[in-house]
Amino acid sequence: MYVVIVGVIMLVVFMALILSKKTSPFTALVIVPVVFGLIAGFGTDTFKYAMLGMLDVGSTVAMLVFAILYFGIMLCTGLFDPLGSVVLRFMKGDPLRVILGTAIMSALVSLDGDGTTTVMICCAALLPVYNRLKINRAWLAIFVIAPNGIINLLPWGGPTARMLAVITLDPGLLLARLIPLMLVGLASTFVIAGVIGLSERKRLGIVNLDFQAAKAELSAEDEEMRRPKMIWFNLILTLLCMVAIIVVGIPGPLVFAITSCVALAVNYHNLKLERRVIEYNAEGIINVVVMILGAGVLMGMLNESGMANEMATSLIAVIPESSSGFFTFIIAVISGPGTWILNNDAFYFGVMPVLAETASSYGFTDMQIGIASLLGQNLRGFSPVIPSLYFLTSYVKVEFSEYQKKMIPASLILFAIYLIMGFFMGVYTLPV
Repeated sequence: MYVVIVGVIMLVVFMALILSKKTSPFTALVIVPVVFGLIAGFGTDTFKYAMLGMLDVGSTVAMLVFAILYFGIMLCTGLFDPLGSVVLRFMKGDPLRVILGTAIMSALVSLDGDGTTTVMICCAALLPVYNRLKINRAWLAIFVIAPNGIINLLPWGGPTARMLAVITLDPGLLLARLIPLMLVGLASTFVIAGVIGLSERKRLGIVNLDFQAAKAELSAEDEEMRRPKMIWFNLILTLLCMVAIIVVGIPGPLVFAITSCVALAVNYHNLKLERRVIEYNAEGIINVVVMILGAGVLMGMLNESGMANEMATSLIAVIPESSSGFFTFIIAVISGPGTWILNNDAFYFGVMPVLAETASSYGFTDMQIGIASLLGQNLRGFSPVIPSLYFLTSYVKVEFSEYQKKMIPASLILFAIYLIMGFFMGVYTLPV
């Protein structure tokens, strides 16, 4: 019980430091778990758990290092300039259209089930638009993540795929049940995007501009890196890159490493300029790597030490026997903070088997249990244990604390809507 209390206090202190901006996210990610690991009595194992956590995010670091480098090279060559022109022409300098368009674009790109790809494509295409119109870039991050979390409920998405590994369900039948939930979630997200878009339109107005004018404002260094004559080669290379990862299944880090080398060799024959392109993108890469390794320390302390499992077990133990009639509602409520504190593997492979067995003994169907476990996924949108969120905020140059402050209300609204939808879908009867 002592370890559980220490773990809860650790998360509270971490969030307080982040949201109050008393320390940088990196400092809080590393120092807070180490200090509380020692307080919990783990002794020198504290450093072992932290190291294991960093090793666990190694593949993520490799993926993002080369993905950022590749898309950074493409941005330098000007590959996305025509897309930016099309986006601006469609959105007509209107912040409302831009923010709504961000949410729609994220939903469409997210269909492949890969969150990193969604972040890279949407941010690469839309970040210049946000900068040009002076729209708060935090909204770009939020409306890339929110729809992605909803589309990830598809059977091939991360959380649902893990749930299906624990609870045997027909993916087709599950999808049929999830579609109404996802449609309501997307509609709610678009409404929230519309409200924010109207607010930004009121603040900034509708700007009459075009992307060609923006190109004229490029610095001499940026202009030197542009390769307009290579746009078709770069587009085909990027498409091949996506096919290799999504369709063929070649590991992402290797694909991005190879295509980065090809892109540099073909676009920049001058070794000095090639080195400058790498250095140009190095700052963003270092920031992301540092943040993700820091997140690994926190994840290691929670997962490798068993602290997270003890917290989950304690939560299950305090559920009263009288709750048997609406146990799937409790699963749905637990899934929110559960997937916020834990990664999907820990929640679905560690906590869900216990919850599912208990719910089954109370007479609930596997379909009800499975859907209930997915209803809290919206809260993962501001979780401190998801490395890709640090990558996203670093990429769009927004403080993680600012992102969280804006994301929390949207996530809580969507979570509440999902809980209500669970009642209408017959997942549970609400307690009275």
